[in-house]
Amino acid sequence: MSSEIDVPSGRVAAEGGAAAAGTRADTGGEAPARTSDRGAATRSALLAAARDVFCEAGFAQAAVTDIVAKAGASVGSLYHHFNGKADLYLTLFEEFQVRQQERTREAVNRAREAGETDPMRLFIAGARAYLDGCLAERDVARLFISGDGPPGFDRVMRQRLNKWARRNAALFHTADGGVDEALVVVLTGAMAGAVSEISLSDDEAASRALAADVMAIVSTIHNPRTQHR
Repeated sequence: MSSEIDVPSGRVAAEGGAAAAGTRADTGGEAPARTSDRGAATRSALLAAARDVFCEAGFAQAAVTDIVAKAGASVGSLYHHFNGKADLYLTLFEEFQVRQQERTREAVNRAREAGETDPMRLFIAGARAYLDGCLAERDVARLFISGDGPPGFDRVMRQRLNKWARRNAALFHTADGGVDEALVVVLTGAMAGAVSEISLSDDEAASRALAADVMAIVSTIHNPRTQHR
């Protein structure tokens, strides 16, 4: 899925870049690079700690003090890099979606390079890669699908999944060059259900079997207004 929410992390990163540039102008030499590396390491440690704490306690029960303690950082350093707990959560979500986007893109490209041109088979390749990503990162996938997130996050999830399905449904062109809305609804619903069930299940083997079954069913869908091979 493509990146589209304007999460605070992007703004914070930009501010961090501006600050780093200012430091370079003031000091020169090698020190700014070390400072930048240290800041990046702290940011990464905070995100890793937040991921663990959120997955263990949930978003609502997670405490900033627990996150900074696990990261070996200070509360001040957390607020230097992030606006708070919700910002950490949204940044983790954004980074997960970037990884999912890359998995999907690579799967579709591999299918194309192998000579595949059928739109539904290309969609299935990307959708399967997305579900595989949910299985590979079950802890964060479950975190984001559990409903325990910042206020309004459920809407963000729906919008992101809809955008992903819409972008991939663009593989199926209508006669006027548009995208069939009914097809988008069907594909979005199928993927939303599959992502939810797979992410929340404790049985990996059953989840993989379910993912395969869902994709097999989706592959039988025919759009009467689109010509298929």
